[in-house]
Amino acid sequence: MGATDKLGNAIDDAAGKAKEAAGRMGGDRDMQAEGQGDQAKAQVKKAGENVKDAAKKLMGD
Repeated sequence: MGATDKLGNAIDDAAGKAKEAAGRMGGDRDMQAEGQGDQAKAQVKKAGENVKDAAKKLMGD
């Protein structure tokens, strides 16, 4: 996984956490759910990158 991908995933995750917290504090359940969705999306992207990395290692790159 490239450093840019790692950074992007970390930013997406942090933004999702912030959005979730803002929604929780403001009583906005839609925003809270959107933040949770953003975090889940970042986790899926991270998992995909980990699979790519594992495949590259298996192929000897």
